[in-house]
Amino acid sequence: MSEIFNIQAVARSDKGKGASRRLRRQGLVPGIIYGGGKDPEMIATLHNKLLQHLEHEAFYSSILNVEVDGQVQRVVLKDLQRHPAKPFVLHFDLQRVADTDRIKMHVPLHFVGEDSAPGVKAGGAISHAMVDVEIICEAQNLPEYIEVDVSGMEVGDMLHLSDLKLPEGVEIVALSHGDSHDHDELVVAIHSKGAAAASGEEEAEAGEEPATEEE
Repeated sequence: MSEIFNIQAVARSDKGKGASRRLRRQGLVPGIIYGGGKDPEMIATLHNKLLQHLEHEAFYSSILNVEVDGQVQRVVLKDLQRHPAKPFVLHFDLQRVADTDRIKMHVPLHFVGEDSAPGVKAGGAISHAMVDVEIICEAQNLPEYIEVDVSGMEVGDMLHLSDLKLPEGVEIVALSHGDSHDHDELVVAIHSKGAAAASGEEEAEAGEEPATEEE
């Protein structure tokens, strides 16, 4: 069952960098709620509490409840701005959603069955080409993650986006663009360890800059 996340927030009226700095000095982080046919609403919430929520993977791909001055709204997290060098959240964006709204979200991939995969038992190495995927679905069908079962994979096997088993009502955004074959990206593969090592060496060599005479 999905975990329910509740955000306690207060409305704010001050705008600008100076107002945001004052909020941060008070242990608050500024944010905004938009969408749902309503005007954008500026809010602030406790920074430490928001950090606690952000420790949960599901927080990024769940319907959240945000309470602003006693009024609860259903939202999803759409953007998060972090300080480039310190463990601070500078700003966050929330989008209002109703159950039947179609929304695009990035959800994580959970790989299962790796230890039992024949290819791994034979000495192969798992290679993850992506760790999340962008989906589109009604808000009420939003999954916390997509499970990728690799338990039957042999050395040399690959799974692409079109191989993923999706919950009912969920589509992959990349496969909805024109010819899906052109966007059917690799998700996971099992290589022989020798081939994986050779590939890594080639990538390292390709990334080396040629020496100049001055060097």
